[in-house]
Amino acid sequence: MAEKKYVLALDQGTTSSRAIVFNHDGKNVASGAREFTQYFPKAGWVEHDANEIFLTQLTVMKETLQSSKINGEEIASIGITNQRETVVLWDKHTGAPVYHAIVWQCRRTAEIAEKLVKEGKGQLIQQKTGLIPDAYFSATKIQWILDNVPEVRERAEKGHILAGTIDTWLVWKLTGGKVHVTDFTNASRTMLFNIHTLEWDKELLQLFNIPEKILPQVKDSSCVYGITDKDVCGFEVPVAGCIGDQQAALFGQACFTPGSVKTTYGTGCFMLMNTGDKPVISKNQLLTTIAIGLNGNVQYAVEGSVFMGGATIKWLRDQLQIISTAHECDILAESVPDSNGCVLVPAFTGLGSPYWDPYARGVLIGLTRGVNKAHICRATIEAICYQVQDLLVCMKEDTGIPIKEVKVDGGACVSNVMMQFQSDIMNVPVFRPTNVETTALGAAFCAGLAVGFWKSTDELKENWKVDKIFTPGMDEVKSAKLYAQWLRAVERSKGWVNNNYESKSIDC
Repeated sequence: MAEKKYVLALDQGTTSSRAIVFNHDGKNVASGAREFTQYFPKAGWVEHDANEIFLTQLTVMKETLQSSKINGEEIASIGITNQRETVVLWDKHTGAPVYHAIVWQCRRTAEIAEKLVKEGKGQLIQQKTGLIPDAYFSATKIQWILDNVPEVRERAEKGHILAGTIDTWLVWKLTGGKVHVTDFTNASRTMLFNIHTLEWDKELLQLFNIPEKILPQVKDSSCVYGITDKDVCGFEVPVAGCIGDQQAALFGQACFTPGSVKTTYGTGCFMLMNTGDKPVISKNQLLTTIAIGLNGNVQYAVEGSVFMGGATIKWLRDQLQIISTAHECDILAESVPDSNGCVLVPAFTGLGSPYWDPYARGVLIGLTRGVNKAHICRATIEAICYQVQDLLVCMKEDTGIPIKEVKVDGGACVSNVMMQFQSDIMNVPVFRPTNVETTALGAAFCAGLAVGFWKSTDELKENWKVDKIFTPGMDEVKSAKLYAQWLRAVERSKGWVNNNYESKSIDC
């Protein structure tokens, strides 16, 4: 039998499916990616073809192993990390999806969520699930498919339909339809899972009119769920890790203890703080979620979500066309000492945590004739950092846990000027690791622990290596003044397209 040299991570994201092979040192030794189709059938609707998701994931997995000449027998286990909240319903017997996967970004069920809030169910849902009622989460999506796709509810009641998030779908397909399972982290994003009792909540299932029999069994994030089907994958390997993408990044950053914090800088920004074995229900409109299920226990996290992170820099490139590459934004931002008084609030799709204002819109304020494109680039980078500071302030208030450092990952964290300003405005050191692929690494860690490839979280800590530490260098009075200016600008952006707003004409 071949020596088990590697762990394979499948990183199934919103726009692409990726495969990354890690060795025992936690180094990326091979990787590949494939994009798949995005469907927008109506304004605000976002869908994926579940079969295409699996096909791209299976193809890139095989291609990555073949191109790197890694044999399936050398793989100790497979870990899956996935876009969260996106749901699939499929026929239990044929394996055929009954409808496209409804993506986390989809807003078709916003009215269902708003109705629940108006009916006074918001507090009940938050207390049980840690989530704020929103179309973002899975429950309203499952309900919509059951209510709107002909015959599906009837078939579901008879036990002919299965449902799950993308991790569930991939495990089911990889094991040849033998395993219907999810992990605690993904279950905690459905708005159906009680994060205190660690069970599908019967009161919530009744509220959303969803039969429990269609939902998967919930297990630890690190355990052997099943073995890949040789006819499907070409080899037999334990599928031994499942974890939602942001929780995977938290685990991949070795944030194993209460108070440890990571921020992922991708299209948006996601900050998670490990709060240990006690869930903290936010008073500042952050989300409470399960960080990981490990060795029969769960750890919790508080999470904040920023909608416009790296996407703001893409806006400079693609819409304003004042830069041609993301790196050019850094060069221009570093060419000036500050933003010359201008502040950008990138509320292009509303504001996320902690404001949750879908009616807010983008604002560029403080303009004078002396402002040029370098200042706007600087303001853009600062805006991303201010939004992350908003989350940090709320986390401190909610948890009472002192934050000694913040670990960062994601594509945009390669910007030195951004990370330095982030440290300055938070007045906290920022640690950037050598391996910023921490989402896939977290999935690999889960899968490797389950089969003994790594023995403990202490061993995993040894694989986490720092690339650069950014320490606060700004006067605290100055940083406080800049942040106060940001908060003033945010107020200007709020409620811009609120339907209840009454314009007043000016008599000339």
